[in-house]
Amino acid sequence: MKELSDKLLEWGYLLRDRVLASKAHEQLKSPLLRRTEKWLDDMQRTEERLDNDQEKAWYEVAHNLYDEWRNLQENTTSVPIGEHTLPPLPYKYNALEPAISARIMELHHDIHHKSYVDGLNKAELALQEARKNNDFDLIKHWERELAFNGAGHYLHTLFWSVMSPKGGKPDSELLSAIQESFGSFKQFKQQFTNAANKVEGSGWAILVWSPVSRRLEILQAEKHQNLSQWDIVPLLAIDVWEHAYYLQYENKRKQYIENWWSIVNWSEVNKRFAKARQLTWKPF
Repeated sequence: MKELSDKLLEWGYLLRDRVLASKAHEQLKSPLLRRTEKWLDDMQRTEERLDNDQEKAWYEVAHNLYDEWRNLQENTTSVPIGEHTLPPLPYKYNALEPAISARIMELHHDIHHKSYVDGLNKAELALQEARKNNDFDLIKHWERELAFNGAGHYLHTLFWSVMSPKGGKPDSELLSAIQESFGSFKQFKQQFTNAANKVEGSGWAILVWSPVSRRLEILQAEKHQNLSQWDIVPLLAIDVWEHAYYLQYENKRKQYIENWWSIVNWSEVNKRFAKARQLTWKPF
């Protein structure tokens, strides 16, 4: 438990530094900075007598602070080059058991996702340096790193948010769109499950909104970015890289996928769909 609190403290100090460096107006970032510093102080004071309830409360505050940070970023022009951050999990490592074990969640989030954030920042800074020096000899390498790590970071950020301990159901608007696009919810689930199970090697299955066709579609992605379709909005994604399930399910990928359906956070998918469907282009 001490190790978990140390990781949360490390994340909290990083968040504080990001808020301090933010270009947002002082009136916007000062309240978040005060709440972050209070949270850090509270954690340090109670670290030695930490129990499960306190740990859960810490995670909830961390998730709320991250949501505030994301809202703050929406009031700034952009994420500064090379300053992407690892979002905290919105639940404890063991919250999704038995579908996904605590150890998998810890390794997946703290090591694998973090590596994509680090890789994305490294690629952005390298490309910034290339622009300054007008030296593009390694452009192919860094563009490839940008695509791989950027897609990895964005998909994992989506992945954590579309899972929850209690799962849920699609609301009436999303369910209607699923039925229009796939015939029925059962047929959608069958196609999504098979798309995920039959990804060649490592990758993802992703439910997306297409502004051009104005309907939902299911895509496969090998690695994070190969086989991608442009001009779409991801709504729901499942990670079928081996690090997402092998420690618990070994080579039984389909069993992992079938159990994953019980923890889909449809409330979050509903929210994403409500925003995404507002984006439409001329259909063709």
